Amino acid sequence: MGVDQPDPEEVVDRRVSCDGERATVRYLGPVPPTAGLWYGVEWDNPERGKHDGSHEGVQYFTCRNPKGGSFVRPAKVSFGVDFLTVVREEYTIDTEEVLSHEICISSRKLKWGKVKERSYENLPSVLLTRSEVNGAGAEGEIRETTPNVQWLDMCGTLLSCWEDVAAITQQLEHLEGLHLSNNRLRVPSEVSPLCRSFCSLRTLALNNCDLTWTQILECAPMWPQLEVLSLEENNITELRRPEGVLQSLKNLNVSSNPLEQNTVLSIAALPRLEELNLSKTGLSDIRFDDAAPGSQTDMFAALKTLRLDYNKITEWCVVNELGKLRSLVIFTCRGNRLLSSDGNPRTANQMLIAKLGKLEVLNNGQIVPDDRKGAECDYMKMFGLEWLEAGGDSEPSREFIIQHPRYLSLVQKYGAPDEGLLKKWVPLALKNQLLKITFVFPDHPDRKPIEKKLPDSMEVQKVKGLLNRLLKVPPSDLKLTYTTLKKMGIEYEIDGDLKTLHYYAIEDGDQVQVRWSRP
Repeated sequence: MGVDQPDPEEVVDRRVSCDGERATVRYLGPVPPTAGLWYGVEWDNPERGKHDGSHEGVQYFTCRNPKGGSFVRPAKVSFGVDFLTVVREEYTIDTEEVLSHEICISSRKLKWGKVKERSYENLPSVLLTRSEVNGAGAEGEIRETTPNVQWLDMCGTLLSCWEDVAAITQQLEHLEGLHLSNNRLRVPSEVSPLCRSFCSLRTLALNNCDLTWTQILECAPMWPQLEVLSLEENNITELRRPEGVLQSLKNLNVSSNPLEQNTVLSIAALPRLEELNLSKTGLSDIRFDDAAPGSQTDMFAALKTLRLDYNKITEWCVVNELGKLRSLVIFTCRGNRLLSSDGNPRTANQMLIAKLGKLEVLNNGQIVPDDRKGAECDYMKMFGLEWLEAGGDSEPSREFIIQHPRYLSLVQKYGAPDEGLLKKWVPLALKNQLLKITFVFPDHPDRKPIEKKLPDSMEVQKVKGLLNRLLKVPPSDLKLTYTTLKKMGIEYEIDGDLKTLHYYAIEDGDQVQVRWSRP
């Protein structure tokens, strides 16, 4: 610590380590009445500090957090070491130490063979997380020593500015991935001299770097080939349209930033953007006003994956808007209060599947064809009365189309819902009556009908459990249908084990036909 301290003129704005914590030097000089020099530092972790840069009424430097600053003696801080010094520390094999260890198997002591020195030249990746790298060191040495590095992790180091980073990366001609999270890098006044230092870069992580979107756009010309950019937990509030930069971007992560939601569409014109993560951004609404309900927007034309987890989305009209995205196939929205009228999360998931017609994966779960068919048919039944009241087959009202943009296409796909089975959808919490149901056995005429009183909130799987106890037939072998007095002679399938009797519109006095495949 404190060895090889830089000249005083070079200290301010340098990154330092002190007792394992990272900080930026904001002041160098005396702090009366004490003698000697002090460093005034702003900690990355504001809870580590004691004040805002002032002492006894004198402001020596400023901090963004009122408790983010401290004064420390020069001997307490480290300014770090060059890149290759850290690489050698991390990747050199200590032959003597290795040979000093004994290896015994079944009480037999084994002898070491020749221990080969590791070759830095063939390293494809270098991981220097939380190391004290502060720069490139002697010119050209990195290119000679580690020429084949493709992935470099320098998270939480002592790099102070992008010039320091570029001095390292310009010597790594094959570098495709760079992880710089948990650093505080000053934005260069002129980026054009640094562009050649990142010409092969495809993936860049800058999580928790205290960056704004404006600063990202200022730096973006340095990354002409960038495809993946992660910016979690920064200081990004207002998005602006990238003009002439980030045009090759395929994956953008701005989660855990306090975004102004009316600026999200500023990045909608990125031509190759396939995956966007807006989780934990406070988003509650998004609108694509260029497209009418049920049609497709020109915005986010290439977007296949959208993550909106743990936001403030509560209205289904937001999902209707997302249905306008022409390429969306993967969607996550966990942690939002999107509720169905019955308050059942499974019903809410069915509504998401039904409203987003091209979706293949929801909340990391694959949507198989049977899942989609079930969700869409259930959705049609759920809102069938509203469809009839809005005009049905003739021409539903505009209000209904706005609320249910896919309903007409579902009618074309499956046919109009059976009016005899449609009734007002009542949340189960408000309706829980006993139904007198008669179980009959068409394939076993020798069995007498069984009459039971069951709550209409009872799930089909529990009904099958009851029949298992009565008939000694495995629930998986049971096939149920029902007939109603409203339409005599027609049997309706009961094919969803997790749905309730109420869902299937089974009423007091209806008959349930029970069949099974085994004798």
